[in-house]
Amino acid sequence: MKAFRTTDEVPPDFGPSVVTIGNFDGVHTGHREILRRVATIASERSLIPVVLTFDPHPARVLAPDRAPKLITTINQRLRRMEKEGVEAALLLPFSLELARLSPDEFAQTVLAETLHARVVIVGDDFRFGHKQAGDIATLRSLGERFGFEVESAGAILRRGERISSTSIRKLIEAGEVSRACRKLGAPFALEGNVVKGQGIGKKQTVPTLNLAPENELLPQTGVYVTRTTEGDRSWRSVTNVGYRPTFNGQDLTIETFLLDPLEGETPGQIEVSFLYYIRDEKKFDTPEQLREQILKDVKFANRLHHRLR
Repeated sequence: MKAFRTTDEVPPDFGPSVVTIGNFDGVHTGHREILRRVATIASERSLIPVVLTFDPHPARVLAPDRAPKLITTINQRLRRMEKEGVEAALLLPFSLELARLSPDEFAQTVLAETLHARVVIVGDDFRFGHKQAGDIATLRSLGERFGFEVESAGAILRRGERISSTSIRKLIEAGEVSRACRKLGAPFALEGNVVKGQGIGKKQTVPTLNLAPENELLPQTGVYVTRTTEGDRSWRSVTNVGYRPTFNGQDLTIETFLLDPLEGETPGQIEVSFLYYIRDEKKFDTPEQLREQILKDVKFANRLHHRLR
């Protein structure tokens, strides 16, 4: 998938396209329906399926004290969008200058002149332009002037409940990762570099991979059934998110114990997918007691992985 970081990177002859606009944090099941709709229209009308999103999140600029912690990294979002048929993404740098564009200016310069949009798909509550002056009716009027149709995506419901990134964040922060997975349509996952730990696990309990996550949002502390991947390599795993109270730890760590043999080199960058919450993190009197509990966690995780398979 092509990813453009500014409007200047988009080729002058790009398009014509069908565009959807949004933050798409998490790329949850509601987002996926919209993206599949974009891909379908693009296929039917020989258009390029495009996502127009923002980096950083607009709230980070306009109301930093209320800015949400994002579920996914930019790279995770792009990979998930590509799986739904998106061929290009414009990651528009959100700034005060961009926020000051009127609805007319935004529609003309970004949608019409840069992306050469023929169809634009947005939600019913879509707002854009300076002080959010434009809504979907405004966009339809501008589309008549600049040559694009506007389609409303509507609210996406699951069991009568609206799916939103906000509701998924709350589930993850509460440790309810299995429910979050169902709403995301994929596991909640952290990705980042494997970093050197203090060697405590290797010496006193079990050896682990220590993840330095690039994600902003972290799950509640505790022990989880997980799956760890690096490229084409994948391992069943158990992951502890916490402070290692048995060893009087002070800093939050994310330690993953692989249940399958690690063949070849130790991975340098991994993605850890959280599938199920096992238990709270707790302090044990001795490392031996902690090791016994870890082995119990491993047995539980093996049973769950077998069921999931």
